[in-house]
Order: sequence, then C-alpha cells, then structure tokens
Amino acid sequence: MKLPEQYYIQAKQVFSQDAILDDHYVLIENGIIKSIDKAAEKSLPVISLDQCKLLPGFLDLHIHGREGCDIMDAKRDSIETISSSLAKHGVVGFLGTTVTSTWENTLAAFTAIGEAYHNQPSGAQVLGAYNEGLFFTEDHKGAHDEKYFLPLSKENIDAIIEASQGALKVVALAPELSDSEAIIKYLTANGVKAMLGHTNANYQQACDALHSGACGGVHVFNGMKGIHHRDPGCAGAVLLEKDAYVEVIADGVHLHPAILQLIYRMKGANKMGLISDCIVAGGMKDGTYKLGMLDVNVFNGVARTESGSLAGSTLTLEKAVKNIINLANIPPLEAVHMASLIPSEFLGVSDTLGSISVGKRACLTIVDSQFNVMATLIDGMAVYLNEKVKNKFNINV
Repeated sequence: MKLPEQYYIQAKQVFSQDAILDDHYVLIENGIIKSIDKAAEKSLPVISLDQCKLLPGFLDLHIHGREGCDIMDAKRDSIETISSSLAKHGVVGFLGTTVTSTWENTLAAFTAIGEAYHNQPSGAQVLGAYNEGLFFTEDHKGAHDEKYFLPLSKENIDAIIEASQGALKVVALAPELSDSEAIIKYLTANGVKAMLGHTNANYQQACDALHSGACGGVHVFNGMKGIHHRDPGCAGAVLLEKDAYVEVIADGVHLHPAILQLIYRMKGANKMGLISDCIVAGGMKDGTYKLGMLDVNVFNGVARTESGSLAGSTLTLEKAVKNIINLANIPPLEAVHMASLIPSEFLGVSDTLGSISVGKRACLTIVDSQFNVMATLIDGMAVYLNEKVKNKFNINV
C-alpha cells in the first residue's frame, strides 16, 4: 500500500532500541525514521494504532522455505513466495539458506539468491545467502545427506561466492574437518562469517575454531555435541566464549524451556539470535515434504527425517518471540531485540536495520497486545496489512 512521503505512526507502545515508550509518535519521511516524540505536528497525517505495539522489523537469518517453496528450488517465484509469507509474520529481511544437495543444485540455489539480492522481491528483503550444507560430518548430520558432503577448500568456497554474486554472508561448517581453521580465516578475509554446526567437534576443536575467527554456533545444542562434564563440546564452547553468537530455535521442541533460560543466562540477549530454521512445510498442512535430498515427515507441525532426526521447523519469528517470552520469561524488549537488533548486529547491518532509531530505515512490525502481527512495513511502505488494521492505513497520499 502506498503511503505519504511524510506521516506518523502512533502506537500504544514503541519498542525503541533502549526502552519501551508509551503512546509515542514515530515520524517517517521518505522511508526513514526522522523522530520519535510524545506529540505529532498537526499538519502531518497520523496512523493511529493505539491498541498496538510498534516493533523493529524481524530479521530471519536462517530460513530454508515456506508455503511449499524452498530456497533449493532455485527459482525466483519460490523466493517471492517465501518473501511474501515472511512479511505476513513480521519479517522485513532474511538470509536465503541452503541445505545439503548436489553441487549443481547448490550452485543454482546460490545463483537464484544472488539475483534476488540484487533485484529484491516484493515482501521481506533478501539480505544475502547462508550456506548450511556440504561441509559437515556424519555424527550430527541431522537432515543433511552425507552422500553430498564435500571437503572444505578455497575452490569450493570461491565457487559459492561467485555463484551468489557477492551475496554469501554465512557458511556453516564442522570445525573438525581438515583445513577448517585456514578456511575460517579465508572466509573472514572475504567478508563471510563462519558458524559452527552439524559437528562432532570436541570442546577444544570448537574453541580453536572460534579463536580462528568463527562467529558462533548454528542452532545451538542441535546438530552438535552437547555438554558433557568431561567434554563441554561445541555447545559448551559457543556458550562460554564471550563474543560467540548463538542461533536459537524457540519452538518448544528443539530446546527445552530450561535450556532457553540457560542460554539467556550465559549469553544475555546480546549474543542470542532467534531463527526460524523454517522449511518448505512452514504454513502448510502435516504431511511428507522434501528437505534437500531427503524426505521429511511433518506431524503436529514438527518435521523429522525417517530416522527421527529433527529436520528444521515450521516456526515463524512471530511465534518465536512469543515463545521466548512465555516459555523462558525473557523480558519483551529483549525478546524483540533477539529477532531484530541482535541479528542486525551479527550481520553488520545495524546502521540501517534492527531497531526503531532516528536515521534508520522504517522497516517495522506492528503487533497486537499478544504479539500477533498486524502489519509489516519496509522503508515506510506497507507490505502486509491484517484486515483488522487495514482501515487505519487509509490516510491521504
């Protein structure tokens, strides 16, 4: 929906970077946040949402698909569907995430993500590509087919970077693989973040990888050696390492509520990022779906391989924020930060995204009192409106 070049949004609560502000007005001008005030200029139109909360738009940095479409489809139409679906759940930006497949399929997927990165879809924006696949080990492979695992090499990394047309932002890898420390340094030198996942690495191997430049843990506790009192494993390493970032799937299945609280106590909100890890079955009925080269069965919204391993999720960040508040007693402002500010800092885009701050892009999520998404704005333009608030946006253009 087209909106004026200048207008205010008034909300019952505004979740700014530093505090929750009651009954404030956010001025948006040409897609940029210009001010956050207790009153509005009378000459400018106001979208009054006095029963809603205004949040920074969510950033989903680990998502494979939704509504029957998968990043591995390597099709523009699939990316458009995923983008549109994410916008309905408050997401303004995402990393298109691959899964282990043939080398040809993988490069085709990165080509499609790269094209979307340079020619954005109409909903949530493509912030880049995330390689989750190929560079893992069997012990904690999860829903990755080991037949297609490849060695870590500069040649393989270069091919992915080239296919993505510079959109590659994250590579997940198992640090016990040969040459991992050299590849981590190579990725870092090329502006790509290395994350540790689907790994049987012991504590020391994981620590060595972190000290070589790896940034943290892929969906922490899942797809890695857990904490044992004689070997804290990869999970222990990423939790103890002060600067390590951890991805969290807060669907109530991947992590027990007590573990969510444990992660929060160890990392605080500043290094704890919510992800969906959603697959093609997100927003669909229970049934059998493909994830990469494997069949996955979805029952009661939980996806598993035929061997019983969890296979991504059907989660949304909208639901993840609610869960982290209700299951782990995380304060609402910090919960929202975990889906917005913290991912933006990890990705290096916090100068323009991730919080409601003067000078940043007006990429916003509007929710009701129960954190149900009512509207999503990108650069001040509405890309999703729930019927309950649509009439509120009928202001003069």
